[in-house]
Amino acid sequence: MVQKVLVACTCITALTVGLSLLAWAHKVNLFAYAEGGTVYVESYFPDGSPVVQGNLRVTDAKGTPVFEGKTDAQGKAQFAVPAEKSDLTIELNASMGHRVVFILKKNDM
Repeated sequence: MVQKVLVACTCITALTVGLSLLAWAHKVNLFAYAEGGTVYVESYFPDGSPVVQGNLRVTDAKGTPVFEGKTDAQGKAQFAVPAEKSDLTIELNASMGHRVVFILKKNDM
């Protein structure tokens, strides 16, 4: 009986760790800020490597596209703050299912 419980606990632990690693493998970090009329975007994977040529799509609070482009070799991009300021949704799609969404608040611009 004790052996069956031990095997079950080991299996549950292995499954939990495996699923956690899978989720972490598709994580992308993105940070955005506005300064001097420009929005700066920085992106990287958990290991610190930049998201190169990641697809960026930025929309305003109404869902209207504001910017579309790609990250550079350092995982960075920039675009002008829209004339009509509102919260911006910044979506980054990297390769193989890596995706992140960041909201830059109107008050931070």
